[in-house]
Amino acid sequence: MALFNAYYDEYGFQPIVVFDGQGRFVTAVLRPAKRPSGKEIKPFLRRLVRAIRARWPRVKILLRADSHYCAPEVLDFCRANGIDYILGVAPTSTLRRHVETLEASTKARYDAAPREGKLRRFKEFYDGAQSWSRVERVIARVEVGAEGPDTRFVVTNLTRGNARALYEDLYCRRGQAENHIKFFKTHLAADRTSCTKATANQFRLFLHAGAYWLMWGLRVSTPKRSMWRVAQFDTLRLRLIKIAARVVEMKTMIRVHLPTSCPAQDILHFLHARIPCLAT
Repeated sequence: MALFNAYYDEYGFQPIVVFDGQGRFVTAVLRPAKRPSGKEIKPFLRRLVRAIRARWPRVKILLRADSHYCAPEVLDFCRANGIDYILGVAPTSTLRRHVETLEASTKARYDAAPREGKLRRFKEFYDGAQSWSRVERVIARVEVGAEGPDTRFVVTNLTRGNARALYEDLYCRRGQAENHIKFFKTHLAADRTSCTKATANQFRLFLHAGAYWLMWGLRVSTPKRSMWRVAQFDTLRLRLIKIAARVVEMKTMIRVHLPTSCPAQDILHFLHARIPCLAT
């Protein structure tokens, strides 16, 4: 299943990883290191949506993903199953023709009054690729800075909200998912998939998913206004878990003695009161 990926210059996998809007881990599916096709994504979405609606039949689902998932099979499936979506879409010459005037005027404004930061403007229109079954609402974000112009496109079936709000307040939250993937891959070593069988590597992903849930649960148990609520997983591991202690085994219990100089005593006492004790 492992394939050579030219971007990373090595063999590996490119799993599909799903999180909800609050960072909860939903699922991960091991797959080859190549761009997923619509025919591959559609069955995965079908199983995922079926599992969610079996537990919450009336829940509203919003699919937010990058351009890899903007395939005609995905768009048609979402519309047929009442799923809202906002997806990145790769720029094409057809899409760029819609924003040529806006790009030129935005660049002229920036050049006329150079400023710190970037100048950002938006436009929306209806268009569609030849492979799509219908035209879709497309939002273009045109940004000009010292490095030059940069244009991004997203497609959505949402009818409410202006272009700026949908892009900045809704689609850009997808960037937080990149942080979740970093926690999962880097901080919890989920990229350790060196077994010879795909089933074994998939099981490894499930184990790492369990570790992610433990760390996420630890973080959301901390005070809302504290630094711990937004701390990265490796910070939690180094500051709260990987610390020196003296373990004493007794007949009916195990006691862990922390040093009196432990700098995180207050938060450890707080977490001990918040996290339920495990009974055997």
